[in-house]
Amino acid sequence: MSEIADRYRRVAGQFTARARQVPEGRWDDPAPCEGWVARDVVRHLVDWMPGLFLAGPGLPLPAGPAVDDDPVGAWLAVSDAIQAALDDPAVAATTFDSRGERITVEDAVDRFGTGDVLVHTWDLARATGLDETLDAAEVGRQLAAALPYDEAMRRSGHYGARVPVPDDADDQTRLIAFMGRRP
Repeated sequence: MSEIADRYRRVAGQFTARARQVPEGRWDDPAPCEGWVARDVVRHLVDWMPGLFLAGPGLPLPAGPAVDDDPVGAWLAVSDAIQAALDDPAVAATTFDSRGERITVEDAVDRFGTGDVLVHTWDLARATGLDETLDAAEVGRQLAAALPYDEAMRRSGHYGARVPVPDDADDQTRLIAFMGRRP
């Protein structure tokens, strides 16, 4: 098992825990992402992750319930399929073209997926009144990885404007604000 597989398992596990804890009737509560509700946070991950991390390298797509019917089940189908790919060394090492470069499945998940799941864990928790605490080591790693790409991230249209925070803010607050959320 690789460090990348373990890291994804830890971060995805936190998202899964929050999804399982969403109180009855809170799936349609507003999320920090403009125009989204809690269910849309799950929908985003379920809709885009299989296309990049599974379909891109030609792996089978998971069959799961619709997000509208079962957000937790839909997430688990996708996350379990990605974890299975990461846990199989041959599959994890499969290369494919992504964003203009040749990349392995595990590198793609590590560079593009784990951080997205991490931040969306906070989004889901914020939307539904759950514990917003994220994995501190992963927060530090993601913050350090993202800071050099500030301008490119804003240009992509996938991130809101960076929210100012005090100089002494903790790493989680800094990461969430960097991603355009109000901590």
